[in-house]
Amino acid sequence: MNSTDVRATATPMSYVYAVGGAGAALDSALPGRTGTHGGSLRTVRAGNLVALVSSVPGDAFDTEGLRAQMEDIQQLEVLARTHHRVVEAAYRYATVLPMRLATVYLDDTRVTEMLVERALEFADLLSRLEGHVELGVKVYADPREAATASTAATTAMAPGESEATTPGRAYLRQRRAQHRNHRDAYRAAGVVAAEVPHRVGALARARLAHRPQQGDLAPGAGENVANDAYLVEATRVSEFHAALAGLADEVPGVRVEITGPWAPYSFATPPAEGTGGTGGSGGDGGEGGRR
Repeated sequence: MNSTDVRATATPMSYVYAVGGAGAALDSALPGRTGTHGGSLRTVRAGNLVALVSSVPGDAFDTEGLRAQMEDIQQLEVLARTHHRVVEAAYRYATVLPMRLATVYLDDTRVTEMLVERALEFADLLSRLEGHVELGVKVYADPREAATASTAATTAMAPGESEATTPGRAYLRQRRAQHRNHRDAYRAAGVVAAEVPHRVGALARARLAHRPQQGDLAPGAGENVANDAYLVEATRVSEFHAALAGLADEVPGVRVEITGPWAPYSFATPPAEGTGGTGGSGGDGGEGGRR
């Protein structure tokens, strides 16, 4: 890499967190706040739209730099938390469209061009999401909990057995019970997950099914078998919670978790378009993570 390449790579780039309507509301979210890598927040305006932006080091968001951040779980967590914190702060003041994680442009001029090119799309999304929040509903299956709840059935002797039953038979009986608990827990979780949309359908404007979370993303007990997002009017959040209250209370081994309210990430993130470059998770190709 020659000296020209080094200077180009190190040039600050514009990281975009969200897009909203122009006005004083978003400016109120900026004083004293910083974005990723400590850059001060600012707005870039084009017509009736503004992008919430901060400057980031170019060498941290070119192809190699961005890959390194995505592959380092600690760096990725910091990046994601900062992005989320900025978006949530903005959403307290105005409806915004959260952009994809690590959406970067070469400079503010390119950000302005993006706002102009996608003005109709952004305006339509902002109108659709005005006054709405995102709620998440996760359903978990936990066979161990189901086994604990059915201990009496697990240890009960079958007809014809006695205290003299061999250890081998007792072991087989226990294994059959464990298998039954595992099967029943997942089957019950599926029934509960299918009931959720029926209970909240009249309260949600839209629903999106995400891939169930695994590993570190699902730290709770049991396995996440359903992970849905709902777009709900902010004034109806309590009704949404009430509609799902007690859904799994009498179902051993099944747990329902409601998260949020959040800024509507699942319904607001604009789809990637081939506008010359890449940016964000799932960008559309091009050079060095830059648009």
